[in-house]
Parts: sequence; C-alpha cells; structure tokens
Amino acid sequence: MTELNASDGSLVGTYPVGQGAEGVTFDGSHIWVANGANGTVTELNASDGSLVGTYPVGSHPEGITFDGSHIWVANSGDNTGDRAERL
Repeated sequence: MTELNASDGSLVGTYPVGQGAEGVTFDGSHIWVANGANGTVTELNASDGSLVGTYPVGSHPEGITFDGSHIWVANSGDNTGDRAERL
C-alpha cells in the first residue's frame, strides 16, 4: 500500500499488506485493504501506516466499504460477502 501526499503527489510511505491488494476503504481512523490473492483483509492505522491486523474472509475479496459501523467485503471467488465489526 502506497501513501501519497494529496497536495503534491509526493511519496509519504509504503506499507505491507496482503497479496493482490484490490480494494481500499477508510473508516475514519483505519485504512482497510482487500487482498484478493490470499482471501484476507488488512487493517492499517491511517495516522502512521502501522499494521493493526490481517483477517481471513471469503475467496478473492475485491470490493470493500464502510457503512459507519461495519466493514463490508465482497468476495468474488465464492459469491459471498463478509461483514466485520469495526475495530
């Protein structure tokens, strides 16, 4: 995962996530990344990019969003969705 400065596009940092990162969402304090190649979602602190955790979900997660309370993940490999409590 690469973080860029919104004002000028300069590189802020690069942070490890799972394989095949495909979808990203923000919950107000964390960045969530859907890792399609390994069926996980990675949670990073938005303030410094540090790893909070990596969580298993369904097969080939692609889409991810936050509804104010939960993180929703669309798993294209098995046509399911996962919902997680915001940590």
